[in-house]
Amino acid sequence: MEYSNEDLVLTFIKGTVTIRVVNHPERSFAFHVTLDLVKGEQFFTKKPLVHFHANQDEYIQALEGNLGLEVEGKEIVLTSRDPEFRIGAWVNHRSYPLEPPRQDGSKVVVFLLSGEPTRSVFQLGTLFFENWYGYQDEMVGAGRPIRFLQVLSTFDAGGTYVSLPRWVPLGRRVAQMIGIVGGRWIGSMLGYQPFYRAYSTNWGLACETMESTIFQRRFAKRLEPV
Repeated sequence: MEYSNEDLVLTFIKGTVTIRVVNHPERSFAFHVTLDLVKGEQFFTKKPLVHFHANQDEYIQALEGNLGLEVEGKEIVLTSRDPEFRIGAWVNHRSYPLEPPRQDGSKVVVFLLSGEPTRSVFQLGTLFFENWYGYQDEMVGAGRPIRFLQVLSTFDAGGTYVSLPRWVPLGRRVAQMIGIVGGRWIGSMLGYQPFYRAYSTNWGLACETMESTIFQRRFAKRLEPV
């Protein structure tokens, strides 16, 4: 990781989540993430959706506090003593801060998150995380529910899909098709777009991604005001 005073720093959910975008010579993206367990006491009561990334391996390493990582239904606890953990493409997983009694007194969880380069247009990166957390930030602030079609739309643009129960035959492929049909096709027809100008620091890249599919091209308005 290479840090600089010019690094982009993103803050969401009233200071609960802070993401510093840093440079990594071998990864397509790299973030230094801080979760404030005091400010996010209510936000972290529910674990995030189990999901998988179709196009990239993901890497995570705890620096401070105890981070829970559920991989194919099994919980792994990552601490600052552990090395970087690789989450392969197509592996069902989710990460979350452990509850306060399991934090050994830490009030924050800090970790490094990065991903492998990919040729796919639909990939994880700063744009994806800006829109995913930006959307949650707006909904939580307004006291409004998260729309599942919006989740599918944003996830699909990041090559990410919500996992199905393990007993579903061909579950990963079915989940991917649900994400594409529900998020990219149906979602777009109903006005859900994967990226929004208000959340995106690189709107040009957002437009390029949306222009890659006929269903989302109408959202790629390059001169759209903030």
